[in-house]
Amino acid sequence: MNSPLRRVSIFNQNGHRSLARRSRASRWPILVSLSLSILLLVLAVVSASGQSYSFSLDQETVDVYLQSDGTMSLLYRMVFTNDPSAPAIEFVDLGMPSPAYDLSSIAASIDNIGISHIANSEYIDQGIELGLGSNSIQPGRSGTVVVQIANVRDILYEDTQGDNYASVEFYPNYFDSNLVHGRTDLTLRFHLPPGVQPDEPRWHDAPGGWPDSSPATYLDNDQRVVYEWHNPSASASTEYKFGASFPQSYVPPEAIVTPGRISFNNDALFSLCCFGGVFGAIALFVGIGIYSSRRRKLDYLPPKISIEGHGIKRGLTAIEAAVLLETPLDRVLTMVLFSTIKKGAAKVVTEDPLKVERLESTAELRDYEKEFLEAMIDKPENKRRSALQDVMINIVKSVQKKMKGFSLRETRDYYKAIMKKAWEQIEQAETPEVKSERYAEGLEWTMLDRDFDDRTKRVFRSGPVYLPPWWWYYRPSTTVARPATISSGPSGGGRTTIQMPTLPGSEFAASLVTGVQNTASKLVSNVVGFTNGVTKTTNPPPPPSKSSGWSGGGKSGGCACACACACAGCACACAGGGR
Repeated sequence: MNSPLRRVSIFNQNGHRSLARRSRASRWPILVSLSLSILLLVLAVVSASGQSYSFSLDQETVDVYLQSDGTMSLLYRMVFTNDPSAPAIEFVDLGMPSPAYDLSSIAASIDNIGISHIANSEYIDQGIELGLGSNSIQPGRSGTVVVQIANVRDILYEDTQGDNYASVEFYPNYFDSNLVHGRTDLTLRFHLPPGVQPDEPRWHDAPGGWPDSSPATYLDNDQRVVYEWHNPSASASTEYKFGASFPQSYVPPEAIVTPGRISFNNDALFSLCCFGGVFGAIALFVGIGIYSSRRRKLDYLPPKISIEGHGIKRGLTAIEAAVLLETPLDRVLTMVLFSTIKKGAAKVVTEDPLKVERLESTAELRDYEKEFLEAMIDKPENKRRSALQDVMINIVKSVQKKMKGFSLRETRDYYKAIMKKAWEQIEQAETPEVKSERYAEGLEWTMLDRDFDDRTKRVFRSGPVYLPPWWWYYRPSTTVARPATISSGPSGGGRTTIQMPTLPGSEFAASLVTGVQNTASKLVSNVVGFTNGVTKTTNPPPPPSKSSGWSGGGKSGGCACACACACAGCACACAGGGR
């Protein structure tokens, strides 16, 4: 999770290594932290419902190298253990200390195997994503991720003591508490710039709850001064802040970031924030803004499709209707997979990892079905995610075009009624054979129901279910034998019939629902991130207002990025994923 507010922490030194004196302006982060804590509790409740991953971060080691040119290099080593009942960890998100970084300078590996998918994260605002691909960390298994990052800029600030010292603060990558559990053996090392003498630098206070108030100090192999903090029982979901200061003479003057764009007077701002009600309102508005921003990433239909026309647009497929109803995109892609399987154009070869094979079929495929099969079969694994996003973008644009001049409200009600009718026909069937047949025929329409999982279990809680002919193409792991052909009449010349196998209703429902959920997670490991990639094209956010008094983005003196940072010397790492 990204920290929604920037924490302003200003440290001074007065001749004692283990003591730090806070300036008057530093009272501001205390108030921010109090309100932020309440805010995060509220947001955690909202976001927790969408999380299904569960893992431990057994070890995290971060080496922070402060270079003579004023840039920062990082070396991360993280050991993950995935829970046996959790889905595979296919992506790892890593927060970056500054927006001024270059993807081409990043290298990563998983268990000593190079990671080729390194891109800007779609899950956190200032960070990267590592696609583990075929080396994903499977349930019950462990994996070691190593990341090397060079030339991160804009990470040094002027120390507030006024003695021409540069200041830097750093938050190691941390994870959503809804995803990670257990304790982490955490080590953080600052390697100060070459030439800094042992008696010149100073460290900032150790993070709260840290076992030692001061770091271990020594020289590394390159004779650099090193500050090392170690905690064998750290929390992987906690922001730990580490800092150090050293003479500015060891880096170029232009490497020092001057936060001159913030126009508020600190004393006036502190006085304003003393009023708890006002500050609480600010925190509430920020929280609403963050939630709205996250919610907006799931709104992939463009606003102009909502401009009311007249009448109902009939003739949409179940997949197109799902887009019109803004069904989560992982469910929509699963519906497309079902559609190709039912047409005999594809089959699932393996369920984990999900591998699809094209079949010869006389059925006519729609454009989005062809594009889906190309993405799943013909595209290399590291291009599959973007290819599937292109499939969804094309479907959204097609639906938008078809809806021109029609009423969105009336059309949505119309397709909701079709979904409701499909369920009624299944529930009113008088025999198991008819019920099974109607369910197989109307499966995609029933999947429009937000209550699809639970309703399927309720409808098939008893009685046998006749498996449709395409079932084994979807669930190849099914242990029930495939249909047997039986001929009747003399010498086998009579009528030919196919006897369909059955499953107990509850077993069928559990198998189908679990299969849909697993398929969706394999197609789209992170719904918010995947959908955001679609939304950027189909429903992009409006451009920022030019009349705002804020500098905006990550350019306002280093104090407006999405992760918790310090204006007085900060290099922050936002919360990552572990998707």
